[in-house]
Amino acid sequence: MPPEPAPATDDVDAIVAAWHRERPDLDLTPLHVLSRVTRLARRLDLARREAFSAVALEPWEFDVLSALRRAGRPYRLSPGQLVEATLVTSGTMTNRVDRLQERGLVRRLPSPTDRRGVLVELTREGAQTVDGALTALLEKERGLLTGLPAADQAQLADALRALSTAIDPR
Repeated sequence: MPPEPAPATDDVDAIVAAWHRERPDLDLTPLHVLSRVTRLARRLDLARREAFSAVALEPWEFDVLSALRRAGRPYRLSPGQLVEATLVTSGTMTNRVDRLQERGLVRRLPSPTDRRGVLVELTREGAQTVDGALTALLEKERGLLTGLPAADQAQLADALRALSTAIDPR
């Protein structure tokens, strides 16, 4: 029988080995998982930016527009709901809605239940833009996952879900 191939190594293996050499007294186990997640997040952010550039969107714009699109017809949410969906502050959300409104991708409407409140609604152009961005994103992300078999993708998704709910149990 031929010998088993050596497991693949990556940048994190080199980082952990260097830390182990410099600090053999520490348990470096968290680095094996979380450093990979961090490095992947950086690479995925670059891939998202590339996908969204095809429709002239920034990642934060996609986040707001996609929250509205996922809300379903009539594609409206309160600023508070958008804050919760995108994990930013209310001041940041106000600025983002202003900028998206200037581009004609959203509009503000008076709340029917609160005289002082507003709702943010996706415009037709905003819906078309976010739909195009989602298509571009899925194509890009599908390409990134081609080296990982479907069963491994499902297993990884389950493991990441478990980690996510352990860190942020909501």
